[in-house]
Amino acid sequence: MVKLKSKREIGFVRESARIVAEVLKLIGNRARPGVTTKELDELAEEFSFIDEVLKARAASGLTQADLAARVGTTQSAIARLESGTPKHSPSIVTLQRYARAMGYRVEIKLVKERGLTARSKGRA
Repeated sequence: MVKLKSKREIGFVRESARIVAEVLKLIGNRARPGVTTKELDELAEEFSFIDEVLKARAASGLTQADLAARVGTTQSAIARLESGTPKHSPSIVTLQRYARAMGYRVEIKLVKERGLTARSKGRA
């Protein structure tokens, strides 16, 4: 028997599908056979930051060009910052200038990972 969904439930399904599509677009070819869930989790952290950056610019109503003019850089530099590619990792000072230009500030905090101790295999 097929159960029909309410308009509200259909809305949730559509929103979930939209989010999945965005994630797949962001991770692109990084999600391939052999990639571990740990590696994908690390990507999720990176992309959640990029998502926050993009949402802040959208909320500010600024284009990349507008923001570049405020920061004192080029539109292509803003595009690189927003792309999240590892070879274009911005400095904290750059992030602060970017945030201030939109009326935001940067907060950085270290969060203890569950179960990770000095005796763990994953220590640096």
